[in-house]
Amino acid sequence: MRFLGLALIVTTLALAGCGGGDDSGGAASVPGGADPEAVEVIDSWAKALGENDIEKASSYFDLPTIIQNGTPPLRVDSRRGIDAFNNSLPCGAELTRAEQSKGYVIASFELTERTGEGSCGPGVGSSAGTAFLIEDGLITEWRRVSDEPTVAPATTTPII
Repeated sequence: MRFLGLALIVTTLALAGCGGGDDSGGAASVPGGADPEAVEVIDSWAKALGENDIEKASSYFDLPTIIQNGTPPLRVDSRRGIDAFNNSLPCGAELTRAEQSKGYVIASFELTERTGEGSCGPGVGSSAGTAFLIEDGLITEWRRVSDEPTVAPATTTPII
């Protein structure tokens, strides 16, 4: 009985130390049932982008990475290219849902201003969708999709 009480105290302290009382949500609270580790990568990327920390946002991408944002798929082979891509996104994004589909995580976001940027304009509050392929804790594909996810994007041949 004494061991049970001690275990309860240790568990409570561990949860408190890990942010158990934090109202910020985090990846564990994102609905949709996607792989929690992949959701953590996506959520961390989105937070870094929203804070306008391009270097940190870019650190979540592997090289090479396939990017498709209203374009044919583009293969990005350099950190400088990933930085340029992240810089090109005018809005920040808050992850609202993440679903698993054929190896991809289909993420829904609510668009926000980026810290210090203020360039999202009328996009603030709108929704956006992206299909992510996460391998070994890094983004290997980032593809814009409908914000109402149903299936993974079709496989295509990357264009350099």
